[in-house]
Order: sequence, then structure tokens, then C-alpha cells
Amino acid sequence: MKRSVSREPLVAIGARPDLAFGHTAAPRNRAPYARHVVVFTSGKGGVGKSTVAVNVAVALARRGLAVGLLDADVHGPSVPRMLGLLGERVRWDERDRMVPAENFGLKVMSVGLTTPEHDTPLVWRSSVAVSALVQLLEDVAWGPLDVLAIDLPPGTGDVQLTLAQELPIAAAVVVTTPQPVATDDVRRALRMLRESRVPVAGVIENMSYFVAPGTGAVHRPFGEGGGRALAAECGVPFLGELPLDAAIREGSDEGRPIAAMGDASHQTRFAALAADVLAAVQSPLPPERPRDAREVSP
Repeated sequence: MKRSVSREPLVAIGARPDLAFGHTAAPRNRAPYARHVVVFTSGKGGVGKSTVAVNVAVALARRGLAVGLLDADVHGPSVPRMLGLLGERVRWDERDRMVPAENFGLKVMSVGLTTPEHDTPLVWRSSVAVSALVQLLEDVAWGPLDVLAIDLPPGTGDVQLTLAQELPIAAAVVVTTPQPVATDDVRRALRMLRESRVPVAGVIENMSYFVAPGTGAVHRPFGEGGGRALAAECGVPFLGELPLDAAIREGSDEGRPIAAMGDASHQTRFAALAADVLAAVQSPLPPERPRDAREVSP
């Protein structure tokens, strides 16, 4: 793998990886280091999928599991910011493999860590993006993982299909907001998962309601019940509602995920979602680990 000192991505796509793809009926396993692969998807942008993926992954790590988080959105990587890793850049080990960044108990890899600057655009065709994704699965020193969580980009395109062909996905977590504009696209993503034989852990409805400060009045600016109705229609579990909460947004923007740095109610909410994910992959539930500030990088 070539290393660039120009303004090109630090992870150069030179010798293409083996792209003799598998099939969704019998996927290959490009991540044999992971006991379980869990994908977070939506089919729709702007529903808070990355926020959910980051916080559920953090909650899984806080249970004592070895968790990796792969940011598969090569054109809009947001995971580094959400985990306080904007200043990190990729490093290599003695075997010339990329070393994942670490924070909040997670091992993290994203194309956002491979560019000279965090806002360098990657103007890639889909074939190059898929090649890069395969490299981030195979050419990273992940080490043994209990869970490899993957934050997928919006849509139902090459990245989603490639992962369904190349990984034995144990569960997909589907994120939506209540309004039909979102559930229309998320329904398409659920159909793709079904047709690709990917098990669905369930649907999470994000930005479901807003509690007004002071009065405690509950408002539902994006409608009500869309996620629950979608889950019932598609015959998959409904994993619950997440509020439209300034603290969640602030935690994401500041690199302080609410599942680790929020108050007890936020931590409990994401711990419950992590338990649902583990139940979906039939993994034993280790006891909750007490919060330790030393786990958090400055």
C-alpha cells in the first residue's frame, strides 16, 4: 500500500484488493477477526444513523466487549468528529497495516482518518469507494473483535450490496424518523436487507419527540408512530424511540458520545439498545462495566 505525501488520500488505492465478490446467499468473510458483524443502516440521509451507530457501539464497549467501528460512508465520514478523533491520522504497524484509532473503548477506522485534512473531499467513483472499503476491512490491524459495527452510508447501492456479499452480517439495525419522507426510503432499505438475506435486529425511531424545557410538554414535530408502523408492516422488531435532544446533538458535535458522557437516562437508553443488539446476535450479555474516566482520551 502506497503512502502519499501530497493532498491525495493517505490510503492510496493502488493494487486493487481481491474483488471477486461473493453472493448474498453465501457471503464471503472478509472480517474473520470479528465474532459478529452488525450494520447500522437507514436508506435515508439525515435521520441520525451515525449518531445511533456511535452511541450503540460505545454502549457495547462499555459492557466489556471488544468493539470495532468502521465508518463506511466514504463520501461523508462523520464518525471521527463524533468520537473526538478529528485530529487523528492513520498510522501503520510493522506489517504495513493501518492501525485503528481508539477512543471510548472503541477501535475506529474511517476514510476521514486517511486524508491530509479532515475536510479533504474524496471525489471517487463507486468502484473506487468499494475498493477502499474492502481495504478498510482487510488491511487494518483490527485484532480480535467481539463486534464489528459498521456505519453504512445512505442508500441501497454498491456499498450496501458489497457488504452483504462480503460479510456474514449477524444483524442490521435500521434507523428512521417518524415522517413518511423518511420511512419511504427506509422501507426500501428493509426490502434490500430481506432480499439480501440479512437478519434485521429491528427499527429505531430517532427524533421521535421533543420535551420542551420548563413545561415538560411533549411535541412530535416529525409526526408520530412512523417507525413503529414500519416495523410492524415489515415484520421486524421495534426497538423504541429516541428523543430530539440537544444534549445528544451537542455530544456528537463535541466528540463526547452521550452513551459514555451523558447523564444516567441517556446512558441507560443506549445500554438497552446495546442489549437488544446483543440479543439479536445471540451473544451472552456481560455485566455492565462501571464508568471509568480513564477510558476517555483527552
